[in-house]
Amino acid sequence: MTDPQLPPPGPSTPLPPVPQASAHPQAPAYPQAPTAAPAYPAPGYPVAPPSSPAVQAPPGAYGAPVGGYALGDGAYQPPSAPAKKSPMPGIIALLLGVIAVVVSPIMASIAGYRIGFGMPGVIEEDYLDMTDDVLYLLSPVRNDVLLGEISFWIGTLAGIAAIIVGIIAIVKRAGRGWAITALVLGVIAPFIFFLMLAIMLGIGASAGAITYYS
Repeated sequence: MTDPQLPPPGPSTPLPPVPQASAHPQAPAYPQAPTAAPAYPAPGYPVAPPSSPAVQAPPGAYGAPVGGYALGDGAYQPPSAPAKKSPMPGIIALLLGVIAVVVSPIMASIAGYRIGFGMPGVIEEDYLDMTDDVLYLLSPVRNDVLLGEISFWIGTLAGIAAIIVGIIAIVKRAGRGWAITALVLGVIAPFIFFLMLAIMLGIGASAGAITYYS
């Protein structure tokens, strides 16, 4: 018997296809790898964070080493140039040296010539009187002797002052060239003084003798 609810079989009714098993099973599907390469940070030197503390010097160390580098600062700072000092001390020393080596010998030369010029007549007269008082011999030319003494003390004080001020100026580097010149003048001033005095004294004595005996 057939079921009355089902249609009768017939040649026109197609049958559903039966799935056939495949000889090679398909591989399971895996997720594909990303085509773009991941972005990595570029290699470089590490940068210190802004809030990193500055390098501190150890106890007992100098705050800044010689050469202008400040501790904790990477930039080079050149040392400041020293302030230029006034050359006035050296110039003052040079002026004192000029007084000692020029002015004082000129005064001594004038005094020496006048003393020498007046001595022949005085010596001749006193020789006839047979006197041995040297101060009396110099009494006619006492003003010239006083001028020679003044020139001597002026040259002595100026020369000593030139040496002292010159040394101070050389140490402080205030007009060092002027100070060195002043130091040399202060040293040679006494020799020039006595040399000029002796020369002019002899010239004056010769001129006085010629005038007196002519």
